[in-house]
Amino acid sequence: MPPRDNPTARQVRLGSELRKLRKCAGMTARDAGGLLSTDAARISNIEAGRLGISEDRIRRLFAFYRSDDDDLLTALCAIAMERRGTHWWDEYRGILAPGFLDIAELEHHATSLRCLQPMTFPGVMQTEDYARALFAGVIPRVPTDEVDARVEHRMRRRAIFERDTPTRFEAIVHEAALRMRVGGRKVARDQLDHLLNVSEQDWITLRVIPFTADLFIEATLTVMYATGAVPQLDTVHIDTPFGGNFRDAAADLDRYRALLAFAEQAALDPDESRSFIHHIAREL
Repeated sequence: MPPRDNPTARQVRLGSELRKLRKCAGMTARDAGGLLSTDAARISNIEAGRLGISEDRIRRLFAFYRSDDDDLLTALCAIAMERRGTHWWDEYRGILAPGFLDIAELEHHATSLRCLQPMTFPGVMQTEDYARALFAGVIPRVPTDEVDARVEHRMRRRAIFERDTPTRFEAIVHEAALRMRVGGRKVARDQLDHLLNVSEQDWITLRVIPFTADLFIEATLTVMYATGAVPQLDTVHIDTPFGGNFRDAAADLDRYRALLAFAEQAALDPDESRSFIHHIAREL
């Protein structure tokens, strides 16, 4: 089987975790290749996510690396067994850039999500008109049919709230986002009303950082922290005007957990936040 040209972020993560285990064991790619009767180049491709690996081979590598972390083993085997074409976001492969699919996949597999939004609202909390206004304002402009696909994809990401056990979601939104009249007065007002409605759900916690907050939060980018099936699979997604990127180094995870905790200290509590949003909505 030829190497994948565009492995998903989750496939890359499987490989990177296997690489971490190998290095912690003091083994080389050649050592791992010898165990699996292959060469170092194939091991490198597996660890880069360009080639898949069977559950049996993962178990053999764990034993070879002397790892007794059964929870991580189970989680990585589950990733290895996943196949393309079995989830709703696969319908957009070849239509939208891979990053759109990767974020939907990340949200789907997360056990909980936390985000910090300085200028916009979380994608899963956006109305269709609000999302359309955002995508229509992207520079350089994108074709209308792609805007349509992006909006549809964003609305379908709400599926994480529609399953038997909805994903726990904690959002911290800055007042700047609340006051942006994205799409005009009506669109902005409808978006705030929608935000109030979704925040009533038991699995959603919404907090607002007001302009008057005494604590300064250095947060100019959108940050989402996804809790994995095991702590080693926690992932941070950083969104920028020029694309998003995933971070999973231990130092990065520590840094963004601290940032989110600090932002929560600066934010109003959920009840105060709802009252604050209601007040701004009435001003529009």
